[in-house]
Amino acid sequence: MAPKSDTIAGVNAARLQAFADREHRRFAASRPKTRKALEKGADTYLDGVPMHWMRDWPMPFPMLVTEASGARLTDLDGYGIDDFCLGDTGSMFGHSPKPVAKAIRKQARNGLTYMLPTEAALKAGRLLTERFGDFRWQIATTATDANRFALRVARAVTGRPRVLVFNGCYHGTVDDAMVELHEGATRARPGLVGQVTDLSTLAVSCEFNDLAGVEAALARGDVAAILTEPVMTNSCMVLPAPGFHQGLRDLATKYGALLIIDETHTISSGLGGYTGVHGLDPDIFVVGKCVAGGMPTAVWGLRPKVASAFRAYDDARPSGHSGMGTTLSANPMQFACLVANLSEVMTDRNYGRMEKGAARLHAGLAAAIEKHKAPWHVVRVGARVEFICAPGPLKNGTEAAAAHLHEVEAAVHTGLLNRGCLIAPFHNMMLVSPATKKRQIDRLVGAFDEVLTELFA
Repeated sequence: MAPKSDTIAGVNAARLQAFADREHRRFAASRPKTRKALEKGADTYLDGVPMHWMRDWPMPFPMLVTEASGARLTDLDGYGIDDFCLGDTGSMFGHSPKPVAKAIRKQARNGLTYMLPTEAALKAGRLLTERFGDFRWQIATTATDANRFALRVARAVTGRPRVLVFNGCYHGTVDDAMVELHEGATRARPGLVGQVTDLSTLAVSCEFNDLAGVEAALARGDVAAILTEPVMTNSCMVLPAPGFHQGLRDLATKYGALLIIDETHTISSGLGGYTGVHGLDPDIFVVGKCVAGGMPTAVWGLRPKVASAFRAYDDARPSGHSGMGTTLSANPMQFACLVANLSEVMTDRNYGRMEKGAARLHAGLAAAIEKHKAPWHVVRVGARVEFICAPGPLKNGTEAAAAHLHEVEAAVHTGLLNRGCLIAPFHNMMLVSPATKKRQIDRLVGAFDEVLTELFA
C-alpha cells in the first residue's frame, strides 16, 4: 500500500497522473476537426471562447457542440455523448423540450421583445404561484440578476446594509455573495477580478448548518437578509442538518431579517423545488436556469407582506433609477417559454421519471465505489446526483472545499467523456432529465466503474 503522501483521495498519485495523461491524449487525438476549428476561429475571442469559463472544462480543449436533443449531444467530430451536465441545470428537463420549442417558434412570428406585457405574462404569473406558492413575482434574465434585485428589496424594506451568506455558497456573480469565512472573519474570496469594494461591509459569512454562528451574526442587528440555497450545491454537495432550515426561519423572524431561498439548483428536488417538497417558508423565493425550459429566464417572488412593505418604500422614495431590471427582462419570449415549461414540462409525471432515474444512478455509483473500496461517497437531491471524492457526509463549506480535489475530478471527468458521458465541469454533478434513458444511466455507471477500475487497480 502506498504511503499516505503518495495518494490523493485514496488514489495512487503516479497511477492518477498516468491515467490523466492517457485520457488527455485520447481526447485530443479523437477530435481533429474540433482542434482545427478552434485554432482557426479562436483569435476573435478573449481566451479563445465566448465565455471565459468554457476554458474550465478539464479536457485539453473545449468540445464544439453541433446538436443537442433530449439528453444527448453531438460534437463537431460526430461523437454522440450522453449529457448528464445538461447545461449545469439550464437544460435539466432535456434539450429543447417539445412544448418549449413549439412556443419559441410561435412567439418568434410575433416579435421577440417590446418592453410591454402579454396575456402569456398573466398566465405565467398564475402558473408560478401554483408551482411555488403565494408570492408577488418579477422576471429577470438570470438568477444572478434575480438575487441582486431581491437583495435590493431586502435592504430597502429593512433599512439594513448586510446580507448573511454561507461559506462556500454560490448565488451567481452577486458581489455580496463572493465572500468566505477565513479564520473566523469574513473576507472577499481570493481571485475576484477588478474587486475594489470591501465586501465585508456588505456581507457576513457563516458556516452552513451552524445555527449558533447565524444567530451571533444576526444579533448585531445589521443583517437585512439571509441568502441561502436549501442545499449547498456548487462545490461538493452539503445537505442541511435536521432542523437547520426551521432554525433559519425562526432566527430570521426573531431578528427582523428576511429569508431568501435560492432554488436555482435545488429545483431538482421535485415539483415546487426543495421549498415545496420540504415545506420551507422563505420571505423571498428565487429560481432561474431551467424554469423556462432553457430560455434564459429567472424569477423572484416576494411574500405578500414583503411586497406591501416594498410598495410603501417605493411610493416614498425619490424618483430616479431603481438599480433593478434590465431592458430585455420579462420579454414575451420568456413568458411563452415559462407558460409552456410550467404547464407541460415541469410536471409531477416528469419529476417522477427523473427521481426514478436518479435513484438508479445513485445506487449504481455507490455500488461501484463500494466495489473498489474507494473512500468516496454519493449524494442525491431529487434528480441531482453527485459523487464526492472524500468520505461523507459533509457538514459545511469548509469540508466541501477540502473534498473538492481538482486533479482527481479532472481525470475522472475526461475519462467519462472519452467513454461517452458528460458531467458538469466544475464539480461532480450529474442530472437525470425526463428524456434520460435507463441505458444512458447504465452506460454512465459502467464508465464510472471502468474509470475506478483503472484508478484503484
